Amino acid sequence: MTQLTRGTPDGPPYLRIVAEIRRRIADGELAPGDRIPSTRRIAEEWGVALATATKALTTLRLDGLVEARPRIGTVVAGAAPAAAPAAPAPSKEPEQELSLDRIVRTAIGIADAEGLTALSMRGVAARLGVAPMSTYRYVPSKEELVLHMADAAFGEETYPADAPEGWRARVELGARAMWRLYRKHPWLAQLGSLSRPLLVPRLLVHGEWILAALDGHGLAPTELFDVHVLIYSHVQGLAVHLEREAHAEAATGQSEDQWMDSRASDLQALAESGRFPTFAKVVGAFGDGYDLDLDALFERGLAALLDGLTPLVEGRRA
Repeated sequence: MTQLTRGTPDGPPYLRIVAEIRRRIADGELAPGDRIPSTRRIAEEWGVALATATKALTTLRLDGLVEARPRIGTVVAGAAPAAAPAAPAPSKEPEQELSLDRIVRTAIGIADAEGLTALSMRGVAARLGVAPMSTYRYVPSKEELVLHMADAAFGEETYPADAPEGWRARVELGARAMWRLYRKHPWLAQLGSLSRPLLVPRLLVHGEWILAALDGHGLAPTELFDVHVLIYSHVQGLAVHLEREAHAEAATGQSEDQWMDSRASDLQALAESGRFPTFAKVVGAFGDGYDLDLDALFERGLAALLDGLTPLVEGRRA
């Protein structure tokens, strides 16, 4: 994508950005479905804060010119209307109807489409069409907002009252439920770590399900919790790459395949160097290339992990 020009020097920075993108849409330089620069790219190219870039994109959304598509970013929604001074659209709902749930769901929408780096309290307020300080009456900081977002997102998967028979079937059900959540909300994998876990009730619901599936098999408490951590780390460890790839694509403007194609000569040089014969043999046998399928890797890794854990779990059965 070509770099934005700075356009007219008059007016607030976000309106200058809006005017330039409107012009590109009106002139056909950006067609429906084309990606708009991410908030980070706009901030870098225009020398503005992320909040300013977010406000510009929010204004374009409220004007109906662009739309956010999960895991793709912000794209042109349709042809531009007749040129007019860009200004934030009025709130569709009275500010007095603002609620914590609306704020959280709006923030989740931003994070799903553009990642956590694009999230700001001001940006959420702009998306809702309310005064910037209004959201602070419901949540005091971005950090606390993210906790509410995570709790709400993890609550989107629930478990049946009648658990499947067998510890393995129950663990598989729990692991797949978490994988679906990370697939839907890739930013979740960026929160917390094994040593500093995310402490929100609805995440613990998933932990409770896995622990209950493993309980009663004679495992010592430490062993039981270790197995639970291993299963969780398998899910989160793969899911981390969902958001990283989205960030990389937004920063470079290249898809995963395009990036690999641009490095084909480097890969070939490594394979032909003679230093890595096994690597060269395996890569050379791919034919049409290697398709990195995270869903398939998740299933293969889960099966291997549970196969390896079976002697431990079933060998200690009380």
